[in-house]
Amino acid sequence: MGEAGTFVRGRRFTKADVVDYGIPSIHYGEIYTHYGVSSSNSIRRVREELRSQLRFAGPGDVVIASVGETVEDVGKAVAWLGEEPVAIHDDTFGFSTSMNPKFVAYWMQTDAFHSQKTRHVASAKIKRLSSSALASIRIPVPPVAEQERIVEVLDTFDALVNDLSIGLPAELAARRKQYEYYRDKLLTFEELV
Repeated sequence: MGEAGTFVRGRRFTKADVVDYGIPSIHYGEIYTHYGVSSSNSIRRVREELRSQLRFAGPGDVVIASVGETVEDVGKAVAWLGEEPVAIHDDTFGFSTSMNPKFVAYWMQTDAFHSQKTRHVASAKIKRLSSSALASIRIPVPPVAEQERIVEVLDTFDALVNDLSIGLPAELAARRKQYEYYRDKLLTFEELV
């Protein structure tokens, strides 16, 4: 990953810094609990007067949690697709790359990523992953058009699985067709002569 992009570690902000209006921000804990593969809106904001003290992930960067309670949590990523930079917490890294950010975030959910990451996680009470460890992880870099195709396919599956208004009707339609098929097969008889 170190050859595919650069890492920047965020800077600390606390719950006391959270405000209704201010700088968009992502805290490492929110990556596990509130964000999916990508986001264009932050769920929290921090005080404007902190701007000069903070570090940011830009639009198209990937925000990666560097700590967690379990090895599985460490390294969870969200592609930042917002229109402005987002402040990132000191327990996260911003990963800037020319790769499709959603491709990177999806790839960081794979067994291939997890098997490499597991070797680098510092196993204390809180699990930790360093930028040098992330940089040493090997990531596939297919052509941009292929990355975009893969993201499109995975976005479709993600919507089917996670959006009940899409997935449930699609599943119901598929089961209805299956029912009609078997109903017609079971209730079709040859005439006796």
